[in-house]
Amino acid sequence: MKKLFALLLALIMVMGLVACGGKDEGSVYWLNFKPESDAALQEIAKMYTDKTGVKVKVVTAASGTYNETLIAEMDKSEAPTMFVVGNAAAVESWGEYCYDLKNTDIAKELNTDAYMLYDADGKLCSIGYCYECYGIMVNKTLLAKAGYSMDDIKNFDGLKKVAEDIHARADKLGFDAFTSAGMDGSSSWRFTGHLINLEYYYESVDDPDAWKSCPATLTGKYMDNYRNIWDLMINNSAVAPSQLANGGFDANAEFASGKAVFYSNGNWEWSSLAEKGLKADELTMIPYYCGVAGEEKAGLNCGTENYWAVNAKASKADIEATLAFMKWLVTDADASRKAVDTFGVMPYKNAAQSSNPFLAIANEYAANGHYNMWWATNYQPNVDAYRETAVAAMNAYDADPTDANWAKVVTAFIDGWAVQYKAANG
Repeated sequence: MKKLFALLLALIMVMGLVACGGKDEGSVYWLNFKPESDAALQEIAKMYTDKTGVKVKVVTAASGTYNETLIAEMDKSEAPTMFVVGNAAAVESWGEYCYDLKNTDIAKELNTDAYMLYDADGKLCSIGYCYECYGIMVNKTLLAKAGYSMDDIKNFDGLKKVAEDIHARADKLGFDAFTSAGMDGSSSWRFTGHLINLEYYYESVDDPDAWKSCPATLTGKYMDNYRNIWDLMINNSAVAPSQLANGGFDANAEFASGKAVFYSNGNWEWSSLAEKGLKADELTMIPYYCGVAGEEKAGLNCGTENYWAVNAKASKADIEATLAFMKWLVTDADASRKAVDTFGVMPYKNAAQSSNPFLAIANEYAANGHYNMWWATNYQPNVDAYRETAVAAMNAYDADPTDANWAKVVTAFIDGWAVQYKAANG
């Protein structure tokens, strides 16, 4: 009898263990790309675990080491279930590890299709979780003092009319149209990296297949449009074009102190502008109007390398747990608020609204059906050498703005792309 009782007890204990362990609810392991967000993400992970009981581990790679960390972590038995696949090159490298996010609940929460990366077979490998934007900031208060409103600036013709009139009356108004466009290393990236994106972007619209990866060559079709906006910027500023090569200017301070109406830069400038006294309601941001047909429907230059992927090689339970966590993160009011406060903005329908006014404006453009000018500039080959050549050519043009010198700018950007592509790819 005692033996029978012992056997029954043992059987009950085994069945209990099976019942407790038989249902694997899965867990989440997020390999984070953004070191500055680590503290917030650790709090978010704890919030979810406290709420659901599901374990969420966040490991943050040190700045500049993400790819090396990802390679090392993917070799472990408990590999990340949630990681970053941030561009087309990464899709080629990590595509087999990417769970197809098409028709998942998290993908359905996106408010735009601008931040989706697919592989050659059409698998949705990763989706954006935050982004940044750049364009031309506008001080609406100064614009009104000059007798204009945003209704006057809907395309390049409108921008040109307003900017040239303000510049002509700068002495009387007490401010100019554009801030300085310094071409030293602290500023030239705004024009050889950001402004030139209009050339790449519109080429990608003409031939999207060629831009699924870095194209070997460019057509240069939109370099006249680039010249339009560049000439407008440098010829309607308090700083003479011939002085731009010297650098040493502080466009942020010029804009913050009310010395110019227009400032070419991105949403990351908001905190410093706010600290200097500018208010969100007196600022906006407009696209790079440059004379392209239909640009009235242009949006800002929005892009990111922050794309979530889910590890297809994880267990089914871990995949499901990860997808559930991701959806919660972009729909829960408290969680998304904390995430948005660290990321700046999240392109999801039910996420908290951004507190950054420029990112809110980017969302507004998207909501109103304007096209997003994606960051095609991320494909620049051998970026440092490429931009260095472009800066030299632009400095020569600024000092002597002839057609012959502009042809050298075109050569630097267009032929230079092919040269650097070959150097980088053989």
